[in-house]
Amino acid sequence: MTSIGTASRRATSRTIPTWVILALACAAQFMVILDASIVNVALPAIREELGFTSTGLAWVVNGYLLAFAGFMLLGGRAADLFGPRRMLVSGLALFSAASLVGGLATAAEVLVAARVAQGVGAAMMAPATLAVINTFFTEPGARAKAFGAWSSAGGVGGMIGAVAGGAITTGLSWRWVFLINVPIGALLIAVALTSLAGTHAGRRERLDLTGAVTGTAGLAALIYGVMQSADHGWFSAQVLVPLVAGLVLLAVFTVVEARFADRPMMPLRLLKIRGVAVGNGMLLLFGGITIAMWYFTSLLLQNVLGFTALQTGLGQTPAAVTFMLVARGSAALLPRIGVRPLVLAGSAGFLAGFGWLSLADAGSGYLPAVLGPTLLIAAGIGLTFPTLMAAATADAPEGDAGVIGGLANTAGQVGSSIGLAILATAASTTAAAGTPAALADGYDLVFLIAAGLSLAIALVSFLLPRRQRA
Repeated sequence: MTSIGTASRRATSRTIPTWVILALACAAQFMVILDASIVNVALPAIREELGFTSTGLAWVVNGYLLAFAGFMLLGGRAADLFGPRRMLVSGLALFSAASLVGGLATAAEVLVAARVAQGVGAAMMAPATLAVINTFFTEPGARAKAFGAWSSAGGVGGMIGAVAGGAITTGLSWRWVFLINVPIGALLIAVALTSLAGTHAGRRERLDLTGAVTGTAGLAALIYGVMQSADHGWFSAQVLVPLVAGLVLLAVFTVVEARFADRPMMPLRLLKIRGVAVGNGMLLLFGGITIAMWYFTSLLLQNVLGFTALQTGLGQTPAAVTFMLVARGSAALLPRIGVRPLVLAGSAGFLAGFGWLSLADAGSGYLPAVLGPTLLIAAGIGLTFPTLMAAATADAPEGDAGVIGGLANTAGQVGSSIGLAILATAASTTAAAGTPAALADGYDLVFLIAAGLSLAIALVSFLLPRRQRA
């Protein structure tokens, strides 16, 4: 089956330029990450028109993130079994249809359901894009550059969400935050159907239903429990019950995959690949870095320095551009110098940037206290993120590219969710007074913790292979 798939891939690559395939993967990833952030600025308008409660409004964001992270591993395995083309097209179709429903929603419950469906569609798309890259870009240099472009697309999607959301909500309506996905999704479906035609359809194996149910439910319960910690505290029943249930389900999932599944959804043998195991562990830690950078600097700008949401998005744009440029450059360096030097250089950027950022207070200005350190941190993310994604997926067998891509995406999302909960708790203990000075102290603590995470990433990097293997 592998030889047939390889032959089909080569036949397709001769007729379709590889830049078209890379552009498709990047555009799909851009949509996935953009929709995780673009609605944030539109939330007040959504609340006013649809009558959300404060608790219910959070699920416009959390519903998407929960489904996205919870179903990612299943989406990755489905890409291996049914083919990345089929899963990418199906994910785009579901994502676009859910966007249409969300844009036309007249009730709060309908919008939340649409956001959950969007998250499931995104969980089908994201690992499929990685499987496409692993399938069509096999030469180490070309694959590294493809990962750099893919990483940049996701990072820029996350960053321009606030700016785009503010512009669309102000100029048109919050509904167009969702409706704009429909024509874009239709275009990408057409490109996927033509550019990926002739690729192998996957393997004729049954889906591991027991593993799919326990793994997906376990991840969803774990992430749900972490999300609840922001409102209820770590030792409340609302947090402990789903956390314990999630851990039990994941333990059952591990036993099923190791002993009982004939065709496991997540073959544990893949974790014996050093780059996969260590790369995913580092992506868990890296999730805390990204949350500290993008989320908490946004809060610093708005709650301490008095920026509007649109000004905040513009204020973070230089960091987004820096990330994009450095990510492309690091992709070119990866085949020559290997993963460890790039991760160490990125960690140095984190340490210097977060250390500098932790000095910000209520009297600080944007240029001396925020711009410089965020540029350093963004450069560190540009050096580190594509490198870790490449390390975590580089040695994937062709038939397991989807599930390894899903695992890497899941690690990053779970790390971000846990990082957000822990860092928000740390910030709240210091910023209880709610004044700009107290809030600045809370965010400074977050930045110091992130600096500690950068040291942990640097130490773990010595477990990574010295050089990227073909």
